Amino acid sequence: MKKSIGILGGMGPLATADLFRKIVLLTDAERDNDHIRIYIDDNASIPDRTAAILSGGADPLPAMTDSLRKLEACGADCIIMPCNTAHYFLPRLQALTEVPFLSMLEAAARACRARFPGRTAAVLATKGTLAAGLYQRALEAESVPFLIPAPAEQDALMRVIYEGVKAGRPPETYRADMISVLERLAAQGAGCFILGCTELPLAAQALALDVPLVDPTAELAKAAIRFCGYRVNE
Repeated sequence: MKKSIGILGGMGPLATADLFRKIVLLTDAERDNDHIRIYIDDNASIPDRTAAILSGGADPLPAMTDSLRKLEACGADCIIMPCNTAHYFLPRLQALTEVPFLSMLEAAARACRARFPGRTAAVLATKGTLAAGLYQRALEAESVPFLIPAPAEQDALMRVIYEGVKAGRPPETYRADMISVLERLAAQGAGCFILGCTELPLAAQALALDVPLVDPTAELAKAAIRFCGYRVNE
């Protein structure tokens, strides 16, 4: 029997919409009835995950748990989160439910190994994701060499994410920051770039970036499609 997907969303709303869109586009379907049933809880009130990890901000777990319970009540067979930093809280969330979570980090790390074997992956992410070592552990598990942005590059990425995409500003306002980060990491030996914040694929699309990219949102969408017993439209 085909299964359903629960999206624990709102982190942020555009990233949630992007994940939903990618699931639809990547599902091998010829008509409406061939698509997956998807439940979405888009709770934009979930406290900021980076602030919680780095500076004692409000714990997002209670709000995330509320979303989890709503998705359980809907009957979701798996749960996915369109927020890389939120995966810091994944072990605590998984302990609260029998419904399996699919990891965006693991899906992206597997894609790096399969699509860019032997290349060094540069992790583009929030300071919270980087400080927590989330991608570092996932890439080490897949034996993928990696680079982490220096503090100045992390500051630039935070501007792209928070002052650019999340703020709804046009791409020209964050183009210089994004390009400078890519150029510096490429000079250090990066052979591919992980868009390790769910706002970054949106930035990459808006900027029409022409570099080797791994989009964790797309890889998570593929993992969810396969989990539910559907074919991926490669």
